[in-house]
Amino acid sequence: HHYYLSVLLSLGIKARMKKVLSEFFRPLLVIYFSLDVTIKDVLAGSELGVEKHLELGRQFLTQGQLNDALFHYDEAIKGDPINYLSYFKRATVYLAIGRAKSALPDLDKVIELKPDFKQARMERGSILLKLGKIMEAVNEFETLAAEGHQDGNEHLEAAAPLVKLAEEARWLVDNEKFDDAIPLLTQIIEKCPWSVEMRQLRAKCYEYTGDFHSAILDLRPTTKLVSDNTAAHLKISYLHYHLGEAEESLREIRECLILDPDHQSCYPHYKKVKKLQKNLQGGRDLKNEQRYEEAIAKFEAALNIESLIYHYKLTAYVQICECYSKLHRFAETKEWCGKAIEMDTHNADALCARAEAYIDQEMFEEAIDDYHTAKENDHHPQKVDDGLNRAQKLLKQSQKRDYYKILGVRRTATKQEITKAYRNLAKQWHPDKHAGEDKAKAEKKFVDIAAAKEVLTDPEKREKFDNGEDPLDPEEQRGNGGHPFNPFGAGQGFTFKFHFG
Repeated sequence: HHYYLSVLLSLGIKARMKKVLSEFFRPLLVIYFSLDVTIKDVLAGSELGVEKHLELGRQFLTQGQLNDALFHYDEAIKGDPINYLSYFKRATVYLAIGRAKSALPDLDKVIELKPDFKQARMERGSILLKLGKIMEAVNEFETLAAEGHQDGNEHLEAAAPLVKLAEEARWLVDNEKFDDAIPLLTQIIEKCPWSVEMRQLRAKCYEYTGDFHSAILDLRPTTKLVSDNTAAHLKISYLHYHLGEAEESLREIRECLILDPDHQSCYPHYKKVKKLQKNLQGGRDLKNEQRYEEAIAKFEAALNIESLIYHYKLTAYVQICECYSKLHRFAETKEWCGKAIEMDTHNADALCARAEAYIDQEMFEEAIDDYHTAKENDHHPQKVDDGLNRAQKLLKQSQKRDYYKILGVRRTATKQEITKAYRNLAKQWHPDKHAGEDKAKAEKKFVDIAAAKEVLTDPEKREKFDNGEDPLDPEEQRGNGGHPFNPFGAGQGFTFKFHFG
C-alpha cells in the first residue's frame, strides 16, 4: 500500500489528492494489520488446541464413538500436519469404521514422516493384502522381514503363495474352467476379502455355473468398495431378475439410478421390470377379486413383456391355467395347465387346477392321476390331499348314483337349469303316465329324479354331494342318525298328484 502511495506522490499529485487517497487506504491497512495479529494469535495457541483434540480423540475412540473420534483427529491434523501419530490414530479409526481405502493415504503419510515406524508399515501391508493388491503387500512384508521383523516374515509366508494362485485363477477364468477356478478364488478371497477383482471373477464363475445367489453375494460388497459402482448394481439387478425376484431387481436398479438417473442400461431395465411387475401384480389382484377374464389379460400382457425367463413364464402359465379352471372352460384350462406342467411336472397349482377341470367333466380317474402326481412333491400343499380325497369319493359315487347324470345337467349347472331339467323329466317319467311293467320302471326313475332335484337344489346337500358324499345314501344316513329319502311315504298304492307350476 505504501508503494502505491509513493508512486502517486512521484507523479506530482496535489496535497488534496494525497489526503483523499490516504483516507481511502487507511481502513484497508487497519484490516491488514488486524488480520496479521489474529493469525499470529491462532498460531501461538495451535499447539494447545492440537493436544486437546488428540486427547478428545483418544477418549472417544476408547468409548467406541468413532465418528466423534474421527472429527477430533481431523482437527488435530489441521492444527499440526506433521505429527505422524495423528495420522496413525486417524487411520486406526478409518479401519474401525470399515474405510480401509481412506486409511491407506494416512499410513502413507505416517511412513513418509517416520520411515522406521514398522507398525504403520505392517498395517499398510495388511490393508494392501485385504484389498487384493498382493504384490504390493508382498513387497511391504519382504522389507519388514529383511529388517528382522518377525510378524513381517509370517505375513510374507502367508501372502507370497497368493501371487501364483491369483495368476492360475485368472487363467482358469479366461479359459472358462469356472468350476476349477472357484476353489482357488475362494482361497484368495479368504485372505483378500476386499479384493474387487477376485470377487468379480468368482461372481462370474458362479453366474456361468448357474449359482446366481452366490454371484449376488460376491458382487454386493463391490458396490461399497468402488465408488458410484453402477455396473455392479446393474449386474445384481439382472441376476435377481433372472431368478424371478422382480422386487429385488427393482430395488437394486433404483440404486443405480440414484447414482446416475440417465444411465443408458439401468433406466431401460428399470422400465421393463416395473411394467412386468405391474402386470403380474395386477393380474393377481384381479384374480383375487374373481375378475378372471381381466386377470388373464394382465398375465398375457406379462408374457408379451417377458416370455423367456423361466420363472415369469411359468408364473403366467399357472395363473392363466387357474383362471380358466375357475371359469370352467375345460379346453383352455387343459391347454394352459398343460404348458405349466410341461415346464414343472410336479407343479401343485397347475395339477390341482387341471384336476378340478377333469372333475367338471366327470373324468375322475384323470383327476386322481393329477393329484397323485402333485403328491409326489414332498412339500405339496394341503389342497392336494383334500382334492385327492374328494376325487376318489366322486369316482366311487359315480359308480353308484350320479344326480347330475340323472337330470342330464353339468356339474356347473345353475339352480334354474337344474329345476328346469327336473320339471321336464318329472313330466316324462310321471308314474301316472305309465302302466304295466313300464310303471315300475317309471316309479324307480321318478324316485331318482326327485332325489336328484332335492339334493342339487339344496346348497348344503349339493356341497356334500360335490365333495363325494351322498346325503341320501341309506347307509350314510343311518350312520348320521338321519332317514333315507322316500318320495312315496310309508304306505303302498300311492296315487301321484303332482303340480309343476
